[in-house]
Amino acid sequence: MDISSKVLQENTKLILIAARQPELRKIKALEGGFVNNNYLLELSDDSKLVLKVWANKNPAFVEQVIRNTFFLVDYGVPTPLPLSLNKDKRIMVIDGLSWILMPYVCGRWLSPETSSLYNLGIFQAKLHQIPLNEDIPQSYAYGYDFWDDLIETSLGNGVVSPFIKMLKKESAELKKNIPETLPKGIIHGDLKLENIIASKEKILAVLDLEDMCFDWLSLDIAMTFAHCGWKNGEPDKILWESLIEGYQSIRLLEVAEKEALPYLHKYSILALAAWRYRQYVLKESGTNLTKRYLEMADRLNTDLIKWHKSSS
Repeated sequence: MDISSKVLQENTKLILIAARQPELRKIKALEGGFVNNNYLLELSDDSKLVLKVWANKNPAFVEQVIRNTFFLVDYGVPTPLPLSLNKDKRIMVIDGLSWILMPYVCGRWLSPETSSLYNLGIFQAKLHQIPLNEDIPQSYAYGYDFWDDLIETSLGNGVVSPFIKMLKKESAELKKNIPETLPKGIIHGDLKLENIIASKEKILAVLDLEDMCFDWLSLDIAMTFAHCGWKNGEPDKILWESLIEGYQSIRLLEVAEKEALPYLHKYSILALAAWRYRQYVLKESGTNLTKRYLEMADRLNTDLIKWHKSSS
């Protein structure tokens, strides 16, 4: 989503006033967001804040994410809380978009190293032990139901692309091999390197909780590896072992979870590819991101079931 420089400056000044913050000195776009916009704000007292403009979620959903963020912080999850605005609001709605201010966490994105993945596994296991909050969505937003809707919509519009055919085939296969009875709990749902601020291998803050939900715990592990454990187009065995070792130092996986992990790995890759296909092929076609779904879809050329057996 593009925001004109003038609108950005004017609205940023408004939200800073609402948050009782110093005047804006400089604004800079931050990397990492493909849909929402994130900006680093430098203020007149030399302090820094992060501005986030939610482009793809309605204000009610953003409010829900914020409530659940406070819930996780109460259980020790390191994530920045939005600043309070006028009348104790946490968001400012402008032209239907939600604008929020957050503390700036000084650090860098987590690097794909063995020690980092080990610590990430520990973080996930601790997250998975937090009790359920009834306000948290009850399933992962980009799984089976999302795929079924995407397939139905595409076929109904006469779009019979190779990806849609593949998604339909793989979805049916995964439903046979992933038990619905796998342990569930709170999962992040999108733990990629760009969502984790670190100092060396230490995790300082976890960002972007909009995909947080109640679903299979082992799906969260697989999704994290799909994001953080591939190098040069191939899954990295050492990074996989580090992630699992860190995780199991806190919570041991059940036998059924271990058996399902290869299929959940495929599930994660398909979910990421399907989201990108809908976003950049069907909704926003013609941009330089149109083929971005292929980055994930092409990974299925690797026999992940065989790879996991050789890595276990």
